Amino acid sequence: MGYIHIPDMQVAGLNQFAEHYYPQLEKEALIIDDRSNGGGNVSPMIIERLMRTMTYATMNTGATVGDVNPGVTHLGPKVALCDRYSASDGDLFSYRFKFNKIGTVIGTRTWGGVVGISGPAPTIDGGNINTPSWAPYAADGSRFIVEGYGVDPDIVIDNDPHREYLGQDDQLDKAISVALEKLETEGMKVPEIPPFPDKSGRK
Repeated sequence: MGYIHIPDMQVAGLNQFAEHYYPQLEKEALIIDDRSNGGGNVSPMIIERLMRTMTYATMNTGATVGDVNPGVTHLGPKVALCDRYSASDGDLFSYRFKFNKIGTVIGTRTWGGVVGISGPAPTIDGGNINTPSWAPYAADGSRFIVEGYGVDPDIVIDNDPHREYLGQDDQLDKAISVALEKLETEGMKVPEIPPFPDKSGRK
């Protein structure tokens, strides 16, 4: 089972995702930890990679095991972790993960602050003023989303501070348990190479 923590949705978070995602492509399941994510704007790139699915497999001459195509596609179930400190684009990562049905989201409701700011307008004392500039709303146009509420996980588990201090991460343990259950029904591997076609009779 693979594990990836994404600390923010900025350059550092994207780099950490890339550093940990590619070496774990052959893991049977993935846990993506969005907890304490400070936000940014790269969640679409990460979600698009997690949504990639196998179209077919390929083999190289002499190979005994095929390769997934498109490349760098992870097969198998995925589980995400979120908490009250998953903020801004960290909120939206959890929303995207659920909306696109990538897998189960576990933890506590996210922070709920996704109205974007632009500017900034400088002030005379050297500070600046940011103003709310954009807000996400549902794909069906029914309502504004996430702002002021957050994203509810599929399975609610709140870590006990004392147990967490002692090194017990109940949210992560639940994610492992759910991923193992999903492996029973959603586990995927690269299909075996089929018998070579017999073209001896072709003219």
